[in-house]
Amino acid sequence: MSLTRTGQAVVAAAALAAAALASPAVGPASASAQDSTFTEADRPAPPTWSEFKASTYQDPTGVYVVNGDEPVGTLAELRAYYEKMMATDDLNGGDTSLVVNTNGGADDVWSASQVGDLTYCVSDDFGSLKSTVVDAMAGGAALWEGASSAIDFVYDPSQDASCSTDNDAVLFPVEPIETDEYIARAFFPSSPDAERNVLVDDSLTTSGWAPSAILGHELGHALGFRHEHTRPEAGTCFEDDNWRPLTPYDSVSIMHYPQCNGGSDDLSFSGYDAQGVASLYGS
Repeated sequence: MSLTRTGQAVVAAAALAAAALASPAVGPASASAQDSTFTEADRPAPPTWSEFKASTYQDPTGVYVVNGDEPVGTLAELRAYYEKMMATDDLNGGDTSLVVNTNGGADDVWSASQVGDLTYCVSDDFGSLKSTVVDAMAGGAALWEGASSAIDFVYDPSQDASCSTDNDAVLFPVEPIETDEYIARAFFPSSPDAERNVLVDDSLTTSGWAPSAILGHELGHALGFRHEHTRPEAGTCFEDDNWRPLTPYDSVSIMHYPQCNGGSDDLSFSGYDAQGVASLYGS
C-alpha cells in the first residue's frame, strides 16, 4: 500500500471518529464488534484538506479537537497534523508490540519532579455539578496514583474561583464546557499552557460510563498516554504513529474506546494500564 493511500485512510479515520469516547450517543462495545475485521474495502474515502478542516470540531475555546478528545491549538497546527497523516506509514498489520505519546521522537512525559506535583483546580462555574467533578477527578487520579507512587495529582480548591489556563498557581484547570461533540477532553505533557486544561461537559453524568472512569481516561492523556485503539491490533479507529508501545495490546485498557473494538464496555483500569504507567514513571 502506498504512503498516500495509507495517509488518506488515517486522516479520514481521524476526521470521521471525532466524537469517539466522547459522544454520549455512542453505546458500549458489543460482542460482535469485537469480532469485526477491518479490511482495505472498509477504509473511508480520503478527505481533502478543506473537507478535513470542515469536519474537524473546533470547541468554544477555539481549539480544534482530533481523535475524539485530543487538542490541536491552531489552524496551522491542524494543517501540519493533516499533512503528517497524509504522509505517515501504515501501522495496520505492522508493529504488534497502554502506549505513550511521542513528541519529536521522544516520550511525551512529565519530569520526575513534576509528575509528583500535578496541581489542578476545579472551576466554581460547574455549579451544582462541581462536587461530582471533584469526586470524579479524585477517583480518576487514584487509578494512576495507585499504580505508580511517583504520580500525585494535587487538588487545590483555593484556586477554584479563578480556575482557568491564566491561573499560574496550578498546572492545569478543570473547566466546564457545553458541547455535543465530547464528554471531556484533556491534553498531553507537551501541550502549550493555553491548551493545558481538562474540559468537561455535563453529559459526564449521563453517558453510561462512570464519571471517575471518564476522567481517569482523560488523566491518562495528561500523563502522556495515547488511545490504545490507535494500535493495529484494534483493526479500526487508527489515529497516527506518534507513540511507543509499553505493553502488549490491551483491548480492555481504560485508554481504549469501547466502540473501537474494545473488549470492555466500562472503561475499567486494567492490569496492563498499571503495568504501563509503572514502566514509564516507576512503581
